[in-house]
Amino acid sequence: MNEILCSTGALIGRPNGRNYRLLESLAGQLSCDGFEFMMYDTWYGEEEELVRFLLSQNLRIPVMHCEKAIGEYVSKGEFEEAYRRFEINCRIAQRLRAKKLVMHLWDGLTSDANFENNITAYPGLAGLAAQCGAELLVENVVCSHANPLRRWCELAAKYPGIPLIFDTKMAAFHGQLELLYEKEYEWLWKNGHIRHYHVNDYGGGYMDWKNLRTLPIGTGNIEFERFFAHIKNTGYEGALTVESTAFGADGSVDVGMLNAQFAYIRAALREK
Repeated sequence: MNEILCSTGALIGRPNGRNYRLLESLAGQLSCDGFEFMMYDTWYGEEEELVRFLLSQNLRIPVMHCEKAIGEYVSKGEFEEAYRRFEINCRIAQRLRAKKLVMHLWDGLTSDANFENNITAYPGLAGLAAQCGAELLVENVVCSHANPLRRWCELAAKYPGIPLIFDTKMAAFHGQLELLYEKEYEWLWKNGHIRHYHVNDYGGGYMDWKNLRTLPIGTGNIEFERFFAHIKNTGYEGALTVESTAFGADGSVDVGMLNAQFAYIRAALREK
């Protein structure tokens, strides 16, 4: 049975002050099976208070999404700062009992421009995650110089057992979603590399930076019927996370939209 998780990043953002305490009122209104906790850079320095609060809510958090800027530090070759931040993220994940850590191995303006840095840093990062009882999953993050699948192939050539997380929006941005279904790339799921999925819609064209938004299913141009049929056909029984942005400019959260997303995915995965 696939678990449907909700990213806390779909609920908490700049418009509502990145106030993680909103989870106290929001979590009980959501029909998801648990949460993927998204770490923000503004929370460094208050990790103890953050973890105490999350634990007090008895939330199920099997997955943690590392702060995205860590990947930018890696890309720039600022390894000391990258490892410092990553270790903090690992310790939080350990206390939350999260067994999967999602990472943007490259990110920001530098993106994949210095990919040798990202390749070099990976084993150390994966080792830190393992020390905290978690598995590090590398996401198919958008690229400015190559493309996510090419970067995954380079990483897999160097680290054959590397665990990955597939994001539908990121793939669609590069015109690579359809490649998931091709024989050339069946090693991604046949060999068990893809351990998790992010499910979001995308409404732009090829590398359409101005439309790189995280949309609810059905509001973009991704063919989700085929995607979920593929998920079922491959026998994937792991979790999927909904990241669809649910807060508006005033910070209010559209709980109904998210619950509709969870229901749609459950129905799609049940269909024969």
